[in-house]
Amino acid sequence: MTATLSAWRIGRYGAPEVLRPVTRPLPAPGPAEILIRIRASAVTRADGMMRAGTPLFARPFLGLRRPRQNLSGTGLSGEVIAVGEKVTRFTVGDAVFGEAGLRFGANASHICLDAGGVLLKKLEALSHEEAAVMCDGPLTSYHFLHKIAQLQFGQHILILGGSGSLGSAAVQIAAAAGAHVTATCSTRNVNFVAGLGAGRVIDYTKEDFTALPDRYDVIYDTVGVSSFKMARARLTETGRYICPVLTLPLFGAMLKSRMTGGRRARFAAAGLQSHELLRTHLKCLLAMVEAGTLSPVLSRVYPLADLIEAHRHMETGHKRGNVVVV
Repeated sequence: MTATLSAWRIGRYGAPEVLRPVTRPLPAPGPAEILIRIRASAVTRADGMMRAGTPLFARPFLGLRRPRQNLSGTGLSGEVIAVGEKVTRFTVGDAVFGEAGLRFGANASHICLDAGGVLLKKLEALSHEEAAVMCDGPLTSYHFLHKIAQLQFGQHILILGGSGSLGSAAVQIAAAAGAHVTATCSTRNVNFVAGLGAGRVIDYTKEDFTALPDRYDVIYDTVGVSSFKMARARLTETGRYICPVLTLPLFGAMLKSRMTGGRRARFAAAGLQSHELLRTHLKCLLAMVEAGTLSPVLSRVYPLADLIEAHRHMETGHKRGNVVVV
């Protein structure tokens, strides 16, 4: 009997209901690949955008009518069950975590990945569920805070969306860097976000950060709820506005602010950085986990068979931290 893997296919762009379970032959790893039995995988906002084909200007890269790479999921954690003949970084039995990147296919029972990709051995201190989300909120926020914003000790940062996957990681990363952290969230999450390390929490249902007098060296909009135009007055003279959700207005603000100087809008996709750099960032995050300054936050854990429901929950906009399927 031929061995198979279970996965989820995106046959066309649309709502979570377009996802379809599929069974495919279990691949054999190539010379530089490893075969991973997946124990947990993330369900992220980026996964939802890929499934929906948004923003529209991304479709020339993803596929005009349907995704070219039509399997769902990027972040994962599992065990190595086979290695190619040229692989030296991993051996059979290693617990590993990382991301499939633009190859996708992490929401599955197994996956073959290049051993030289964004993959590391998992810490025992991390469960597979926690490790599976490390390449979403923690890695993305580390990239934006340290590489793009170049956040420094003692600076003041405002994090918009402090309770989500990116925001919950960003609050912890910024606090560990010695920044003065202010974050926004809804009423029910105020104590939760404060517990992550925010020195001040703004309840966005009661206060508008743009109407407050405070100024920040960095404003990190984790969910794309603002704009550089809205946030500009709340930046210091050399402040940086960063957002991982690339839109045409943000792209225009980047170009314009680069020419005018002073306050700047900045963006650079974490997923397009080199594998070596992303692995270095992940090692820094693992050191934070070991030091007790970072703990991935899990909202809900679903069986892989309930991926559609996991996508629905992810898109409510009311989750704390990360969504995972196992």
